[in-house]
Amino acid sequence: MASNTAAASPAEEVKTGFLRMSISKLILYIILGIVAVVQILPLIWLFLFSLKDNQEVFNLPPLALPSDPQWGNYARVWTEGNIGLYFFNSVIVTGTSVILTVLLASLVTFAITRMNWKLNKLVLGLFMVGLMIPVHSTLIPLFSFFSSVGLMDHHLSIILTYTAFNLPLTMMILLGFYYTLPRELEEAAVMDGCSIHRMFFRIILPITAPVVATTAIINMIYNWNEFVFVNTFISSDSLKTLTVGIQNFIGQYSTDWGAIGATLVISMLPILLAFLILSNRIVEGMTSGSVKG
Repeated sequence: MASNTAAASPAEEVKTGFLRMSISKLILYIILGIVAVVQILPLIWLFLFSLKDNQEVFNLPPLALPSDPQWGNYARVWTEGNIGLYFFNSVIVTGTSVILTVLLASLVTFAITRMNWKLNKLVLGLFMVGLMIPVHSTLIPLFSFFSSVGLMDHHLSIILTYTAFNLPLTMMILLGFYYTLPRELEEAAVMDGCSIHRMFFRIILPITAPVVATTAIINMIYNWNEFVFVNTFISSDSLKTLTVGIQNFIGQYSTDWGAIGATLVISMLPILLAFLILSNRIVEGMTSGSVKG
């Protein structure tokens, strides 16, 4: 007895599969669009906030356009609020800390993963213990130490603190990539008469550029936004960074909210630009050590 329902033709099956795929992509795009809007809304709110005066900040809805945009907030914070000086201090502290952290972490990771010596596992364990130490629980010991060696109210105290606390996480990210590097690279370099130092700086470090970029942007975000250590170790106004300098617009009886918003926008731009420029490198670096071969 013949079946009453005819089998679907190959063309109909392809059409049905294509329709299902299109619907799945549409749903995915809608979800991604919602996530993107949720992520962008705070940035739009902050920008509009920076263009309002105190009265509009409290009387207008958060995303309402200011009736008279206060572009002068940006000029005022840059000239009267010393934001230019704080911005420069943030660049110096963040840039130096990132370079030191990435370089030292790369050297240590290379020594642990690519060189054979008895205590490499113990040394790796000691560095990883740093991940379990609450960062701000060390404020009092560090304050006492820097006071005794004369580093209080000095950029070096902040740079050393950032470098030390970011080393374990940076090394952990680098480890996965270094373990996947083929030994043949080093063997060929040794046969050509390459020294250990030249091998690292000429061969290994350029190869690890994607993961180095990832660790650099992670360190940059933390160092740029850090507040507690700077507020504790730095007292001179000429040495403050952006995160601490913003307090100048908070008074006992009045607060210039528009100026605070303008300062936050200025402090956010370097991180945002760095992330946009290095976004491909960051994704490549995060996935480079996940697959061997």
